[in-house]
Amino acid sequence: MAKVKKNSVTVRVPATSANLGPGYDVLGISLDIWQEVTVERAEKFSMECFGEGADKVPINDSNLVIRGVKAAFEMAGEKLPPLKYTVLSQIPFARGMGSSSAGLVAGLIAGLTLTGHETELKGEEALLQIAAKIEGHPDNVSPAIYGGLQMGLWTGTRWYTHRIRVPAGLQCVLFIPDKEKKGGTEQNRALLKPEVSRKDAVFNLQRVAFLVSCFESDKLHDLKYAMEDALHQPQRAMVMPHTFQVIKAALDAGALGAYLSGAGPAVMALCAGRGVMIGEKSNRVEERIAKAMVDAAARIGVTGRAFITYPTQVGAHVVKVDPPASDGVLKRFSPFKASHL
Repeated sequence: MAKVKKNSVTVRVPATSANLGPGYDVLGISLDIWQEVTVERAEKFSMECFGEGADKVPINDSNLVIRGVKAAFEMAGEKLPPLKYTVLSQIPFARGMGSSSAGLVAGLIAGLTLTGHETELKGEEALLQIAAKIEGHPDNVSPAIYGGLQMGLWTGTRWYTHRIRVPAGLQCVLFIPDKEKKGGTEQNRALLKPEVSRKDAVFNLQRVAFLVSCFESDKLHDLKYAMEDALHQPQRAMVMPHTFQVIKAALDAGALGAYLSGAGPAVMALCAGRGVMIGEKSNRVEERIAKAMVDAAARIGVTGRAFITYPTQVGAHVVKVDPPASDGVLKRFSPFKASHL
């Protein structure tokens, strides 16, 4: 089949929160916070960014949107042409909420759409392979691509990812420090020990298994234990001293569980919203948790804000393409608006 090239495409990708405590480089969940990227063929390169981090993202080849588009064109065997990029982001930049992965995945999908290049999905998951290869791990890119709560596995030759059930109505409360973490994700990884003790390995194995069981069996009251970690949070807390104070404040205020989101500095708590029953009553405590998290950080001199959102089962998707893929009879509703930024 001949390739059907496009002139422009708009892609939408969710924020993600990795690790969920003990699932280091394994677990990640997508959030109802979005980045929208439009890529158009043009006479010369240009890039405009709006919303979160607009004044901080690089406007050059190191930008992960551009890296993703370039990788897609290489996959299609084509030279990268001049393109115009427009990025609208609700995702806080460099806070441990997957802004980099969202940009990378958006770029890959946009580039593949512009070239008309089709990748293998069933049994291959080519998009996951290239995204995880660039990122080095699947914990953010897999939920960014597929949505929901995902767990990744490296076989030695390729990545696999499986979806874990998430109860409907579960809410996410994020404390987001005003200041970015010191250094990038790779520098924060350097804080971690190259070797771990058997005791710490067993500690995390227990909790990852317990965490998956909590979600699958609706035993959410045990998440406070299942989200404990010994492999990365204690080390990262040395440069992000708000970590455990904010986690404790969230739990004391009624959170089901809380953890350092990705490499930080954001901390995410889970709580029961509408439709999630703990015992015989529904807990609507998200605002109390948010205030407790902000106040706990402020007491040690860390200022920030709180986001309240939900997990989303929807991953990356194309929302508009030119020329259109259909005759206009089919319309897709989407609640995302640029005015939300």
